[in-house]
Amino acid sequence: MIALKDSFPLVRFQDGSVMNYDRAWLSTAVVRAAESAGYKKWWLTTHVTESISAFLQQEFDENVVTIARLEKAVQSVLQVIGYSDVAERFRTLPPPARLRLDEIARRAGSGYELVFFGMLRDGLREILESPAGQVEIGGLHDCVKTLCSAKNWGRDCSVLLGEIVDFIRSEVGTSGRRGELSLQLK
Repeated sequence: MIALKDSFPLVRFQDGSVMNYDRAWLSTAVVRAAESAGYKKWWLTTHVTESISAFLQQEFDENVVTIARLEKAVQSVLQVIGYSDVAERFRTLPPPARLRLDEIARRAGSGYELVFFGMLRDGLREILESPAGQVEIGGLHDCVKTLCSAKNWGRDCSVLLGEIVDFIRSEVGTSGRRGELSLQLK
């Protein structure tokens, strides 16, 4: 028997790709639908997300839920609570795009910042050309320590961290997608 993460089914997209169910991902889609219907800072987002999460965790018997089924479940909840205007606008989002800076740094090799920045540019451009609306970039501190060949954090690490953050901001800023992306850097 295969144990699924937190007893949630996997989410299957129309192209056949799958991802782990993610409350934050679903919540972002609910927020967008509510904003599209004219509700700014909608107070029911958490309740709708938790209702769907409870359904998937406790009552949904299959190991995989399709996007169509998930959308229908969310729309049903929204209609039951009297927000059919939000339900009409609800659409799931493409899966979040993820990039691990520490992995790029390991592939580039310690001390090879120019190689790292070239690989980072390629990874960012690939993500920025994808339909993803959420971008999660992780492993920043480990990346910096690898590139600086540092056991402990020092001044050089702080300088390089700033350069990496500025580089990412610059790439996103020139992509034309700045306002439509939710970017998380950790």
